[in-house]
Amino acid sequence: MTPTIEETGEYIATAGKAAWDVPGLDANAPQREIKTVGIIGAGTMGGGIAMNFATAGYNVKIVETTQEALDRGLKVVRGNYQRSSDKGRFPQDEVEARMDRFDGRLAIADLADCDLVIEAVFENMDLKRTIFTELDRVMKPGAILATNTSALDIDEIAGMTKRPEDVIGLHFFSPANVMKLLEIVRAKHTADDVVATSMALAAKINKIAALVGVCPGFVGNRILFARQIQANKLLDLGLMPWDVDAALNAFGFKMGPFQMSDLAGLDIGWSKGAKTDNPIRDALCELDRRGQKTQAGFYDYDETRRPIPSDVTAGIIRDITGADASTMSAEEIIEICIYPMINEAVKILEENKAQRPSDVDVVWLNGYGWPADKGGPMFYGDMVGAQAVLDRMEKLGAQDPAFAPAETLRKLAAEGGKFTDIDTGGLKV
Repeated sequence: MTPTIEETGEYIATAGKAAWDVPGLDANAPQREIKTVGIIGAGTMGGGIAMNFATAGYNVKIVETTQEALDRGLKVVRGNYQRSSDKGRFPQDEVEARMDRFDGRLAIADLADCDLVIEAVFENMDLKRTIFTELDRVMKPGAILATNTSALDIDEIAGMTKRPEDVIGLHFFSPANVMKLLEIVRAKHTADDVVATSMALAAKINKIAALVGVCPGFVGNRILFARQIQANKLLDLGLMPWDVDAALNAFGFKMGPFQMSDLAGLDIGWSKGAKTDNPIRDALCELDRRGQKTQAGFYDYDETRRPIPSDVTAGIIRDITGADASTMSAEEIIEICIYPMINEAVKILEENKAQRPSDVDVVWLNGYGWPADKGGPMFYGDMVGAQAVLDRMEKLGAQDPAFAPAETLRKLAAEGGKFTDIDTGGLKV
């Protein structure tokens, strides 16, 4: 039965409230005092993260490796604030007040007195290990050491320090000064007061927090990876990126998987000459088709960044896959892309990497543009029913064991249970 708009809205509101509740954490326990924040990296991510804190009145020290990179990063921050002021969101003197809270530096050691430091550099484990070794050496006792990694093993990062209890993941979503979601990643040794402080801080900087556990991609990106793999498999069958995106757009996503890839940049995790498990992407990048930033990726782009289906891309897909052009109904494309997301969410709950099913929905509603009328992956799973999801996952699992149905999914289908009622014991580290 399709829920009413009121029922869906009520569920989303309740889910949003529940996400702030951390079982086993004393609401009155003392938190660590945060007055100054250090950010490592003044690129798109670091600058955006820093803006959240400066906007909320915190003093921010931001570190880059060169003066040129630092100046460039702070110029972008000022430009963002200036545009907001020009639109009448706040007066000009507020631009200056916020910029005055920034203190640009060129050495990590200059962050030594900060109460919280957030690393926001490239997704490279060796680089992050080096940085956390340095942070352990220079930061004052009791400082919270956070990483903005979107998928890497935070337990390994924390292992570079002699104070793993001070380490936590604070995964902001790009653009970090706009997106509401903050995935707070509790690692194996993260102290209770670090979790409590981080949750409280999320509210102070006007974010919606979801506490999750360490696994590849955490909650949001792990589910996204499942969708992307299936979207890529559809290209192997002879579908075109715009066919897949159109179906996901019809479902309610403003951007489909390939539109999203072009926006993010196809060269994330790719370097010239690299052969990855995504040969279509590799071939596009070799032609310098790296997404919107080069005005060509899966799509061609005009001056207004309007995506246009590309004959070049179509030719590459045909050459690499050898598949004849084919068609598929939007309904089937949606099942193939969306049902694996539901199944992956169930596996996350089975592994105790999320607190509750509704937290999964909070992550996807606020971090990835899941359509509000469909409530989130778990809520939508209940809309279509566990049996329908199981039937599709049986087929996909037969083609690729990584997509085998979760045991809890089988149980729900057999017993007529609901995804939103799954209780596997909550988040465990």
